Amino acid sequence: MEQTSTYKLIFLYILLDKPKMLLRPSPFPSISPLPRSLKVSAATQSPLPPKKTGVTIIGGGLSGLAAATHLQADNIPFVLLEASDNLGGRVASDKVNGFIFDRGFQIFITAYPEAQKLLDYNNLHLNKFYSGAKVFYNGGFHTVADPIRHFPDAISSLINPIGSVFDKVLVGLTRLRALTLTDEVILTGDEIKTVDFLRGVGFSDAMVERFFKPFFGGVFFDRELETTSRLFDFVFKCLALGDNALPAGGICAIPEQLAGKLPEGSILLKARVVEIDVEGGDGFAVRLESGEVVKSELGVIVAVEEFEAAKLLAGNVGGGIRVKKPVRSTVCLYFSANLDMIPVKDPVLFLNGSGKGIVNNMFFATNVVRTYAPPGKGLISVSLIGLFDDVEEGELVERVVKELEGWFGERVVRAWEYMRMYKVGFAQPNQCPPTDLMKDPRVKPGLYVCGDYVTNATFDGALVSGRRAVEALIKERVRVDS
Repeated sequence: MEQTSTYKLIFLYILLDKPKMLLRPSPFPSISPLPRSLKVSAATQSPLPPKKTGVTIIGGGLSGLAAATHLQADNIPFVLLEASDNLGGRVASDKVNGFIFDRGFQIFITAYPEAQKLLDYNNLHLNKFYSGAKVFYNGGFHTVADPIRHFPDAISSLINPIGSVFDKVLVGLTRLRALTLTDEVILTGDEIKTVDFLRGVGFSDAMVERFFKPFFGGVFFDRELETTSRLFDFVFKCLALGDNALPAGGICAIPEQLAGKLPEGSILLKARVVEIDVEGGDGFAVRLESGEVVKSELGVIVAVEEFEAAKLLAGNVGGGIRVKKPVRSTVCLYFSANLDMIPVKDPVLFLNGSGKGIVNNMFFATNVVRTYAPPGKGLISVSLIGLFDDVEEGELVERVVKELEGWFGERVVRAWEYMRMYKVGFAQPNQCPPTDLMKDPRVKPGLYVCGDYVTNATFDGALVSGRRAVEALIKERVRVDS
């Protein structure tokens, strides 16, 4: 906090020499205020005279919105350009006929440290999951429970087939270990694949295959758990300190809250950037697909997906941004049902520990958040890992239904109505070792990047990367102008 205040004072001193910039009205005065729906006028399709601002942010996902939030806090003018007609990037929901469909399986962990600083949890109206899971194995469900929050359940589950008694004790010891480490130590420490870490700690194959692979495989969209152990430790620590939760208004409520606090006229939707020029003598410029040029005096922050950043920055980064493959993909299917066809009432995550089938995890969304469906209806969310590009939609739905009949019975599952499917080709960046979860956001003078690929593939990582990009910009401008 002290360092940020110092930057504020220095930066204000520097900008006193540029009073016109501070007093200039919004660079896009024709853009209407951002309403709750996050829909604003599209960028004009015909070229307009160049406009100028302090900083241009490219991308309106969590990292771009976090960068905008920090620029606003430091009284630095900015404009945020988003290519689509929505803010939030992957953190998005569709609201149709009283249902809320999050675009892919997404859960918010309340202990994310950066999120706690930026978000108003009370106004998100968070609804918590049960701290544990029910694992489908050998034709039945077996509980794995957090021993701190659900001690009786944890005791009764000690002898179930989802791992040995020693495995359950080892979960507690692994939790204690993670809690003793600072986030910096976790994110910069030694790393191996998560699956190798778990086996090295001493977990049995049964515990790894039946619990860790479906649970953390669903978090990382990586069933084989090749993701870095750094990310496992960070998420495991956050799970120990907080709860899995969903906002009452859908996962989109998170970017909506961030955007709702930004200045009027500072966001432009349907404004796709096709070129960045940081070499010109008159500040920094970005050119839109429409032909419009937006100039900024202090720099450009690129806050788009990793593969989009690689394209945009191709001429600005020596060697380019290398996208590690395969990227993480997922399919999410939604079904609705009358409430009497929802077989359980608990807000619990169900995992596939059988080692068979294509379903990884599922939950009854309306057991967690009643507002995800209209009165009298329930909403079911089912997640697969991978894209299943070679399978037709109808065939994939039938395979999922058939599989879940083995979980809940044919009478129940056949009563569900298929609603929609989301195939998310880029759900997360690939963060297998070796990783650098503390990448320098500075690409070159005046050009910075942010996004979960710069830090870690969590909501928190995206928020941190936005802050760090702004800090790098301020630090550089202070050095240059002084």
